[in-house]
Amino acid sequence: MAKLGLQKQIVGDLSLPDSSPFAKLLGSYIQSKSLLDIRRLHVRIIKSNFASETFILNRLIDAYGRCGSLEDAGKVFNRMPQRNIFSWNSVISVLTKLGYVDEAAGFFDSMPEHDQCSWNSIISGLAQQDRFGEALHYFVRMHREDFVLNEYSFGSALSACSGLKNIKIGAQIHALIAKTRFFSNVYMGSALVDMYGKCGSVSCGQRAFDDMSERNRVSWNSLITCYEQNGPASAALQVFLRMMDCGIEPDELTYASVVSACASLSAIKEGKQIHARVVKCNKLRDDLVLGNALVDMYAKCNKINEARCIFDRMPVRNVVSETSMVSGYAKVASVRTARLMFAKMMERNIVSWNALIAGYTQNGENEEALRLFRLLKRESVCPTHYTFGNLLNACANLTDLQLGRQAHTHVLKHGFRFQFGEESDIFVGNSLIDMYMKCGSVEDASLVFKTMMERDWVSWNAMIVGYAQNGYGNKALELFKNMLASGEKPDHVTMIGVLCACSHAGLVEEGRHHFSSMSREHGLVPLKDHYTCMVDLLGRAGCLDEAKNLIETMPMKPDAVVWGSLLGACKVHRNIRLGKYVAEKILEIDPSNSGPYVLLSNMYAELGRWGDVVRVRKLMRKRGVIKQPGCSWIEVQGHVSVFMVKDKKHPQRKAIYSVLNALIKQMKRAEYLPDAGDEEAYEELATSAAVG
Repeated sequence: MAKLGLQKQIVGDLSLPDSSPFAKLLGSYIQSKSLLDIRRLHVRIIKSNFASETFILNRLIDAYGRCGSLEDAGKVFNRMPQRNIFSWNSVISVLTKLGYVDEAAGFFDSMPEHDQCSWNSIISGLAQQDRFGEALHYFVRMHREDFVLNEYSFGSALSACSGLKNIKIGAQIHALIAKTRFFSNVYMGSALVDMYGKCGSVSCGQRAFDDMSERNRVSWNSLITCYEQNGPASAALQVFLRMMDCGIEPDELTYASVVSACASLSAIKEGKQIHARVVKCNKLRDDLVLGNALVDMYAKCNKINEARCIFDRMPVRNVVSETSMVSGYAKVASVRTARLMFAKMMERNIVSWNALIAGYTQNGENEEALRLFRLLKRESVCPTHYTFGNLLNACANLTDLQLGRQAHTHVLKHGFRFQFGEESDIFVGNSLIDMYMKCGSVEDASLVFKTMMERDWVSWNAMIVGYAQNGYGNKALELFKNMLASGEKPDHVTMIGVLCACSHAGLVEEGRHHFSSMSREHGLVPLKDHYTCMVDLLGRAGCLDEAKNLIETMPMKPDAVVWGSLLGACKVHRNIRLGKYVAEKILEIDPSNSGPYVLLSNMYAELGRWGDVVRVRKLMRKRGVIKQPGCSWIEVQGHVSVFMVKDKKHPQRKAIYSVLNALIKQMKRAEYLPDAGDEEAYEELATSAAVG
């Protein structure tokens, strides 16, 4: 009604005492985004006594800009008989809001004079358009030219530091704020917590929060998000509880961050409690961001049915919702369902592709992961470092060196330099090392390691473990010394590689030294895997009693793996007395394990104690223990053929068994006698040939 009265007043009387009715109507048209009404009112202004008034023309520029008409705003500015600084500021504001930041910067530089608003407009506009470096450049200029910095100047500058993840400049701005009256401003405090969180400094974010004399919901949300994104995620939950105790009502952003923290912790109980609170609040129930967070949380906690239930009830979904479901189905080994959902997606991004490729590799369907990567390339989707990490993982799992080298070529084409940064791609280099090591190409792995721009502890571990697994024990130990000299600290994985290297190289004394140095020099408590490595090392060297004593003095309960390592050593060194004792220990832990029976039987056979061989085999039958048949495979021209004992499924079985029979005849003519330990395998070979 008020707007209608103003319109009648303006239409009926063009000799108004001032332009305030025009200004009020422009304000209402801005709210309704009515460009047509603004143009009609502009016509009335031209016919009024205020056609040349700077104040109302500045308001017109602002109104046109807010409704997206840069052309109309420009015409008003260019035709103004007189301009003031507000006229120039209005145009800068229009240009930055519409994304024309280069034009805004040029316009700013051509201004006859600047004020605080001019500087804040250009800094804010550049920061909002992700031109963070330029925003800070103008902020520094503003400070050098002695303009007073206010909360808007500082807020935009801190936003730019967050975008650049530049904590150094952020801390300098913090120091500037501390000298002003804005230090106690709740808006400034929240912006500082947010900046430190986005720069990855939890301790500085917490200190900025603690220094605040007043806090609001934004302050608490900033700290919760800081911990959720940087860890520890459990601290995000603790801050949330403190927020509730202080009587601050959470909003959708609070809940989304807390739910994401629950997802990181797999804290399903706490996640369900948050979900219950959300359900009770009508205005939050249908929030898209919060719905996506809940779907993701349930999916990551392996509660895929609950995730699907929330997903199906969401009134609006987007690519994030669908990607979470694809990832969730893949995580619980429902890769086929994940693929169906992926196929139905109206919109896909690289995260969706990565989720499905990762799902295939995690579930052992490596060939399908490679096929999906080829499809990604055909659809001209640009892969990321995560894509290549999964691709190289698939090649490593297949131990396919040729495919691995092709993947390496793609990595090089995309310009990865293996260095730290906002989008760190070091783990792609680490994946390359891992792939080459698993494919047995030690030289290629070493070359990748040497050409990496930067390395982390995973890079060193991949090389040390790879050298050890490929039999290059001395090289692994030499690299370990280089790692320590570089200042990189070893972890539990490093020490497994070192102990394996000592084992393969037969360096017993050095192995003992490294094992004892774990806690003494590196602050690492040996785990079960480290004890297993030491047992293997001592067993290979024939120190069987020492290995037995080590097992029996372990701080944790020994499992079948560590005893199995000692049993294998007993067979090699023909220690039947200890072998029998160890076999009994394994059977106490895992009575259905056929391994101890077979090894014990072979040990008796090597000593010619055939009665004991028969007794062990009878005991196996009596206890219902079945020996798993042997399996082998070979790759010929890119095709892998798998063979089981007495296998008759291969399409070329006749030719294979013909060659096998010829080999057995040659063995008999040469009067070859198998070792006692190989006798069972020889009998199976002969039987298979006869059956074939």
